[in-house]
Amino acid sequence: MISRLAERGRPPAELTRWTRARVAIMGGLLLVALGLTLLRAVGLQVLQRARLASMASDQSVRELEIPARRGDIYDRRGIPLAQSVEVDSLWLDPSVVADLPGVLRELARTLHLDAAELQARVARGRRFAWVKRQLTPQELAAVQRLELPGLGLAKEPRRFYPQRELGAQVLGVVGMDGHGLEGLELAFEDELSGRTERVQGTRDARGRNLLLEGAPESIDRQGATVSLTLDRQIQYAAEKALDRAVEESRAVAGMLVVLDPRTGELLALAQTPRFNPNAPSAIPPGTLRDHPALDVFEPGSTYKAFVAAEALEERAIRPEDVFDCELGSWEVGKHVIHDTHPHGLLELARILAVSSNIGAAKVAQRLGREGMMRAARRFGFGERTGLALPGEGRGSIPFPKAEVTLATQAFGQGLSATAVQVASAFGALANKGVLMRPYLVSRVTDPDGVVLLENRPTAVRQAVSERTARLVLQMLEGVVRKDGTAPRAAMEAYRVAGKTGTAQKPDLVARGYSDKRIASFAGIVPAEDPRLVIYVVVDEPRTDIYGGLVAAPAFKEVAAAALPYLGVPPSVSLLAAAKKVPIPPPIQVKEEPAAAQPVTERLEQGSVSVPNVQGQVGRDAVARLLATSLEPRLRGSGRVMAQSPAPGVHVARGARVTLELGAAP
Repeated sequence: MISRLAERGRPPAELTRWTRARVAIMGGLLLVALGLTLLRAVGLQVLQRARLASMASDQSVRELEIPARRGDIYDRRGIPLAQSVEVDSLWLDPSVVADLPGVLRELARTLHLDAAELQARVARGRRFAWVKRQLTPQELAAVQRLELPGLGLAKEPRRFYPQRELGAQVLGVVGMDGHGLEGLELAFEDELSGRTERVQGTRDARGRNLLLEGAPESIDRQGATVSLTLDRQIQYAAEKALDRAVEESRAVAGMLVVLDPRTGELLALAQTPRFNPNAPSAIPPGTLRDHPALDVFEPGSTYKAFVAAEALEERAIRPEDVFDCELGSWEVGKHVIHDTHPHGLLELARILAVSSNIGAAKVAQRLGREGMMRAARRFGFGERTGLALPGEGRGSIPFPKAEVTLATQAFGQGLSATAVQVASAFGALANKGVLMRPYLVSRVTDPDGVVLLENRPTAVRQAVSERTARLVLQMLEGVVRKDGTAPRAAMEAYRVAGKTGTAQKPDLVARGYSDKRIASFAGIVPAEDPRLVIYVVVDEPRTDIYGGLVAAPAFKEVAAAALPYLGVPPSVSLLAAAKKVPIPPPIQVKEEPAAAQPVTERLEQGSVSVPNVQGQVGRDAVARLLATSLEPRLRGSGRVMAQSPAPGVHVARGARVTLELGAAP
């Protein structure tokens, strides 16, 4: 360059000045740049330090939520009924998936999901969307084989019921969010749910969450443990016996309660139909409800035992008093009280043994209206038992103003109760007259071993004296003898006291009673030293309708399984008798094909009561209607499946009765 400047005629001095100027300019520019950089650094590091640090923290540091582990539920012997396990849930980051529609179709096909619903759910999340929560091991393996981009797994607690359907309605279920929806899971939600932990974490370049200080101790997140009075073995026996009773009678449902009368502990609360709580999506509608504790119904003739006990306690009657049972038909005002079989003069023990409605109604007349209300209160009817289940029924005991109401309440119609209430009331008779508070939860304990709740045997009141209770128990032993209403409940090794019930179901639409029945049996065993009260209810049986035929065998099956399991020795009196005379098999009592209406209106002149011809072949039904001065009208062929008007309705002579015939199922 110097040579070129020299060639242009510039002197060396001028060249030197130009070089220095250029260096000065470049130096100045560098100083300005350095100054600006310094100012920027001061602004970032000093003036904006707090704001920028917060932004950095927001991008990398995360407050992570560690879900709580739900507490366990155990039976009385420590067998787990409900537990929580960690399972994988699948999520997707849509922003890193190139072929999102194709990936979603593949996931929907593999996991059996609705493709449109999955696409809509993913469209709502830019960086995160649940694909499916709580995968099964098979589903997880299938997804991993796909090797699709953008997928991630998150650990979530899932409720697991190792005994499957056993006690399902008592335990209840847990929703996808981990909260109880029904049963004990809902009642003890606060105790079982545990405590969710929030910890500081950081996110790496791939968006993965990392814990800076490690995961918190699981005991800090663990929910409380709930121990029940239920016994798994007895619950299993109860459910199997009830299933068999409902199936053989072709009933719509059933309930069974097993109670320890000495303590009030509920050893079994069974019902059918049931469900598998491990598959909440497959639970049939209407099966979540715990019917033995929540639902009320008319107990029927089992209530006669408490009317008799109160009458004896108040000395309104004596055991040897005789009542005229009017040969099966007794007028009360404009109504007629009926017995299933005609009876004449009967003592109280025989009234209970043959379950005479008329005899019980006459006992109630001696007791009076106030006495009937007192009997209900003494045995715990009309008040909640105090179980831990939400929505427990209390029943209804209306004051019997009318004479016919007084009569019908004597045999358990016109009032309502839960199955637990009825079992508890029989427990008072079995426990020397002392009514114990029934309970289901024995203890609730937190992870540190601190007892949060503990139930102990609690006496509610002395319902009747020990003498009266023992006297009624002796009378109830006659129910299971060959000339009683429940010989099928008799056991070879144990003395049994019990009471049958066959109640009409109210018709809520017509405001009367339908032709449907509830068959029941309440048994106390061993009668000389009671250890169990077993109450069986069969709803709408179709083969037989009597409690002694439908419900009593289920009682016997449960008692035969539970008593040896509990170590209860056989009854001494029966063992002594067995050494002398072999015990014959139970004698089958032939019952009438259909129950008479317990209460009907008195017939006006020129009117007749429509007979019950359901189940009869067409020609027999026609002959019976013609003999009653009614005109039959047939539809179809075979046996009578339905009739209109219903049995027991009063119609004019010569009225038409329509019969629907068909083949028996």
